[in-house]
Amino acid sequence: MIFDTHVHYDDKAFEEDREQLLESLRENGIEAVVNIGASIRTTQNTLELMEKYPFVYGAVGVHPSDTGELDERQMEWLREVSAREKVVAIGEIGLDYYWDEPDRAIQKRWFIRQLELAREVKLPVVIHSRDAAKDTLDIMKEKKAQEIGGVIHCFSYGVEMAREYLDMGFYLGIGGVLTFQNAKKLKEVVAYMPMDRIVLETDCPYLAPMPNRGKRNSSLNLSYVVEAISSIKDIPAEEVIEITNRNAKKMYRLA
Repeated sequence: MIFDTHVHYDDKAFEEDREQLLESLRENGIEAVVNIGASIRTTQNTLELMEKYPFVYGAVGVHPSDTGELDERQMEWLREVSAREKVVAIGEIGLDYYWDEPDRAIQKRWFIRQLELAREVKLPVVIHSRDAAKDTLDIMKEKKAQEIGGVIHCFSYGVEMAREYLDMGFYLGIGGVLTFQNAKKLKEVVAYMPMDRIVLETDCPYLAPMPNRGKRNSSLNLSYVVEAISSIKDIPAEEVIEITNRNAKKMYRLA
């Protein structure tokens, strides 16, 4: 069965049918999902979903675009909730220079603090890096992130950057973008990287694959990503599902 390593089912896009959709996942071949915190509020939402559904795990953390809200009191709260049984990672954390808000210095400060938290509580990290390739990698090397482990979510850089992260022992999150016609760079990365470092993700409700691009995404669309990887790697879809499921459990230390 498929393991979706990165979802946002607490998003308002799922307000009308969240329960119905989540309860349909297993019968549609989705074994488990990890709901990812992106702010203090969405981390609270994640904890609630994690408690309600046995197949929902959680990551706790604050996305770079929301780090302006962070303070040491909230960091202590993140430390406390990270100890809950079904919390499997600190994330999503990192740098996002696309919007350039808040200030880069603020983003870097709280990226480093959350990396340190992950090390302290012995959890892997879910890394968000958008238009910030060099600074993200520099900080991760400086903080010896290879000793922490985790995934580069929605990997969007080229083969050279992929090599850097693979050499550090990180997994790369591959989702709907792989099916886009203009995803030449990402297809080259998937062709280059070993199967034992690929994990499947949706980032739902965002980044729905072809033929549903532009619509609300969900874990039910991961079959299209599986087909794309199967074609690039020239292996059966069932093998893609089996290997990526095993990778996800190893990465999140559920094996």
